[in-house]
Amino acid sequence: MSGHSTYQPQSGFMKWMERRLPIGGLVHSSFVAYPTPRNLNYWWTFGGILSFMLGVQIITGVVLAMHYTPHADLAFKSVETIMRDVNYGWLLRYLHATGASMFFIAVYIHIFRGMYYGSYKEPREVLWILGVIIYLLMMATGFLGYTLPWGQMSFWGATVITNFFSAFPGIGEPLVTWLWGGYGVGSPTLNRFFSLHYLLPFVIAGVVILHVWALHVAGQNNPTGIDPKSDKDTVPFTPYATVKDGFMIVCFCILFAWFAFYLPNYLGHADNYVPANPAVTPAHIVPEWYYLPFYAILRAIPNKLLGVLALFGSIGILAFLPWLDTSKVKSARYRPLYRQFFWLFFAVCIGLGWLGAKPAEGIYVVLARILTVYYFAHFIIILPLLGIFEKTKPLPNSISESVLGSKA
Repeated sequence: MSGHSTYQPQSGFMKWMERRLPIGGLVHSSFVAYPTPRNLNYWWTFGGILSFMLGVQIITGVVLAMHYTPHADLAFKSVETIMRDVNYGWLLRYLHATGASMFFIAVYIHIFRGMYYGSYKEPREVLWILGVIIYLLMMATGFLGYTLPWGQMSFWGATVITNFFSAFPGIGEPLVTWLWGGYGVGSPTLNRFFSLHYLLPFVIAGVVILHVWALHVAGQNNPTGIDPKSDKDTVPFTPYATVKDGFMIVCFCILFAWFAFYLPNYLGHADNYVPANPAVTPAHIVPEWYYLPFYAILRAIPNKLLGVLALFGSIGILAFLPWLDTSKVKSARYRPLYRQFFWLFFAVCIGLGWLGAKPAEGIYVVLARILTVYYFAHFIIILPLLGIFEKTKPLPNSISESVLGSKA
């Protein structure tokens, strides 16, 4: 395989350091000489984009925390003070708020790319499960952060979502009381949510390190789904992958900047610019857009406990995907039937997101129930059966053959 570390420190200090703590060699072997499949396309750049966005969220979040007051009487005012009186506070706040949406856009592309090309299959099961854990932590962090401005949607979102835990028999009520820090959503709740929102990004960073470690052990998947067999199949990570990642990060930052500077509130809700009022319930309590598909699943089921279980199950089932998909072929390029079901599943997720923003009444509930059934059927019924009955296309002998043709 190409790209084995040949790191030779040049300066006296780096030679001294390398004998005691070989950071330079680790970085060189992991991000310079690391062998990368030569056929990776731009869909593989979103891992780098996600790492960049995590850094943006942590940096902006730490600075915002210096000026934020987690108290029910002061939180809303402190956010407005950040916007008006803190130097570039408006920029930090908008970068952090829109950055959350950009983070989820990138992670959804990353997840669907992994599903399309079978990146969850052997030997990458642990890599995939770590990715699902990161996604769950992101969901929790995003929800906690959404409550901090303490506007109407923040307060009522916290009230509604935490109340769902009361559906669990026996432990439900004590669990909700513990989450609230009392017998209603108030300052203790806000303090807890702020503490956890500050802590979880660093937990995410730790799991990301494990995710990258697992990636380097198992190796990267690629559009053909075939593991590299020789040096012809790989290229060094630098400059080939780093230049491509850098280019896409710049392109993504343009989109990020467009939202941050021109449409900072487009993906939010106007009610969150109204101070929290426990006596006035908003007409429609709607979570952030990245939760809408799961919110639709939750509301599609009339039983509260079953709805909560379906909500958690819709995310948790992703962790079992390596075993639910029984096909030996990884990439959808060589699975014509799976490719059709994949795009149907993608459309179902978009449909659930649209329904999550609609009132839970009439035809919207009926459609949500139909799409919810299909969502779970995709994993539990369709994928196992496809592995048995689908006729796949012949795979190329190697990555280089798929790129250069049979004469490679």
